[in-house]
Amino acid sequence: MNITIYDVAREANVSMATVSRVVNGNPNVKPATRKKVLEVIERLGYRPNAVARGLASKKTTTVGVIIPDISNIFFAELARGIEDIATMYKYNIILSNSDQNEEKELHLLNTMLGKQVDGIVFMGGRITEEHVAEFQRSPVPIVIAGSVEETNQTPSVNIDYYQASVDAVSSLIEKGHKHVAFVSGPFHDTINRSMKLEGYKAALENNNLTYNEDFVFEGDYTYDSGLDAWAKLRELDQKPTAIFVGNDEMALGVVHGAQDEGLNIPDDIEVMSFDNTKLALMVRPQLTSVVQPLYDIGAVAMRLLTKLMNKESIDDQTVVLPHRIEERQSTK
Repeated sequence: MNITIYDVAREANVSMATVSRVVNGNPNVKPATRKKVLEVIERLGYRPNAVARGLASKKTTTVGVIIPDISNIFFAELARGIEDIATMYKYNIILSNSDQNEEKELHLLNTMLGKQVDGIVFMGGRITEEHVAEFQRSPVPIVIAGSVEETNQTPSVNIDYYQASVDAVSSLIEKGHKHVAFVSGPFHDTINRSMKLEGYKAALENNNLTYNEDFVFEGDYTYDSGLDAWAKLRELDQKPTAIFVGNDEMALGVVHGAQDEGLNIPDDIEVMSFDNTKLALMVRPQLTSVVQPLYDIGAVAMRLLTKLMNKESIDDQTVVLPHRIEERQSTK
C-alpha cells in the first residue's frame, strides 16, 4: 500500500500543510504536534514523494550525471568527486551511461530533463554543435566535467590539456630523447586532436625536432590498443626511445608489450602516461604520469553547478585546474 501525505494527516488529525511543514523542517510547528506527526510517519512508513514535492517547489534536489562509462576508472574517480559534493549540498544523483554514443547522449539529456532534474553534469569525448544547441536550450544549468566544448559557451571544469602535453613531451626531450612517440586516444575527441596532439607537436618544434607521423598512433583508450601501438612502433626502422601515452590503460599495454619482448622499462625505453589513475601504481615499474586531478574536477564541477542552480554569482564559468607530472620508475 502506498502511504500518502493525506494518510499521515488523517492519522495525526492535522492538516496536510502541517505534515508538509514537519517533513520540510519548517520551524513553525508546535513541538507536541511535530512529535505526533513524526510518530505517525514512522508508524505508517511514509516516504515523501520527491517528484510531487519538486512539482510544488519547482526543485527536486536531484542532479543528472551523464558519463561515458562508469566502469572506466577515469570516469569513476570523476563521479566520486561529483557524488561527494552533491551529498554535502544535499542533492541526489541520477547516473546514466552514454557509451560515448552521441545519439544516446542527446537522448539522455532529454530524459534527465523529463525527470525534472535541477541541473546536469555532462561528460563526453566529442561535444558537437548538436550538443551545444541542446545545452543552450536546457531550462536548467549544465556543467561539463573533464571534457572540452570548444566554443566555451557551456560552463566547464578541466585542466590545460595542451600545456600538460607540452610539459610531458618536453620533460622526455630534456632527458635526452630525440625520438619520442605519441600513443593517443581517438582523434575525434577534441582533447586528443586539438590539445594533446598539438601539445606534442609544439614540444617537438620548441626543441627543434621534426614531427614524424609514423611516431603517432591512434588508440581507443583500451589496454589492447596499447599493445597494438607497441606492435606498430617496434616495426619502424627508426624506433622511438620514449613514448608518451594518452591514458594509463593504453600505457599498461605499451609497457607489457615491450616487456613481453624482453625489453626493460626504463633502461631500454621510457614511458610516460596521462591521467594518473590508480592503474599507474598497479603496474611495474610504476608509471610516470601527468596528474589530472580527477576527483577535484568532479568535485569542482558539482560545486559550480550548485552555484548556477542557486543563481549565485561566479567569477568564471570556465575553470582550469592545475596539473603536474608525477615522476615514477617508468622514466629515468
